Amino acid sequence: MENEKARLVTRRQAIISLATITAGALIRPASILSASPVKDKLRFVVLGDWGTGDDDQFGLGRQMLDHHCRSAFDFILGAGDNIYPNGSGRHFVKKFEEPFAGLLKERVNFHTVLGNHDVRDGREDQCHYPLFNMNGRCYYSMSKGDGLAEFFLLDSTDFDSTQAAWLETALQSSSARWKIALFHHPIYSSGKKHGSDEKLRARLEPLLTRYGVQVVFNGHEHVYQRTVPQKGIQYFVTGAGGKTRRGGVDLDCEYRAASFDRDNHFMLIELDGTEMSFKAISETGDTVDSGKITRS
Repeated sequence: MENEKARLVTRRQAIISLATITAGALIRPASILSASPVKDKLRFVVLGDWGTGDDDQFGLGRQMLDHHCRSAFDFILGAGDNIYPNGSGRHFVKKFEEPFAGLLKERVNFHTVLGNHDVRDGREDQCHYPLFNMNGRCYYSMSKGDGLAEFFLLDSTDFDSTQAAWLETALQSSSARWKIALFHHPIYSSGKKHGSDEKLRARLEPLLTRYGVQVVFNGHEHVYQRTVPQKGIQYFVTGAGGKTRRGGVDLDCEYRAASFDRDNHFMLIELDGTEMSFKAISETGDTVDSGKITRS
């Protein structure tokens, strides 16, 4: 009964807060008009570890809105640690709705996974929060672009046998041209703070390689990193949405292909049937890494 009451309160807060944003409490200038999404491609953003409520998160939110207004996003993926310090719903307005008010007003949907901070006060608030679009599930998949891509959003804070069995079935049955995974803890990382989660790698990597996942996005390390492809999979770490760990990259790590640890960033992704282009964009709008991945 207590959990049900908490979910109702969380839903009511989200509806009230979004109504306030839509009514004009935090509206960008009316002279800025959004572009429409490109119909023959998917265009989306990925960022992690953003829920601080600090100036840097607001700055990144403004930069994301600027890019959206020039060429619209279809959606945004959140790679975990969405709400600091403990994932509680009482922080949703200050650490999510206000920093990203402009994007929410534009009805850009966020789809998130859980990070280690998100589960400190339990999973219920975030899993049932309408604006995170988890629909009560800690892990789930979603298809986009009429068979163009399927996204597998995992709970790496508790990757148990039940989740592994679900993932294998979901990957095996997917006919999408792009299979993309999103989870918080990187299994390949050049970050000094956490590094690679080798235990998770041992359980997860065989499924990713066996069923043709091409790209993986993670957070956790508060830096940007593009790895050298591992067993045919391109891994990215995008964990500086709210706070950057300056000097946090091991430049000599064998997994590192490119990195950036001097400012906050988000990733901008465009894909069609044959190619994915990516950019890592800093809070000041600089492109700090970019490239293309061809679907095999």
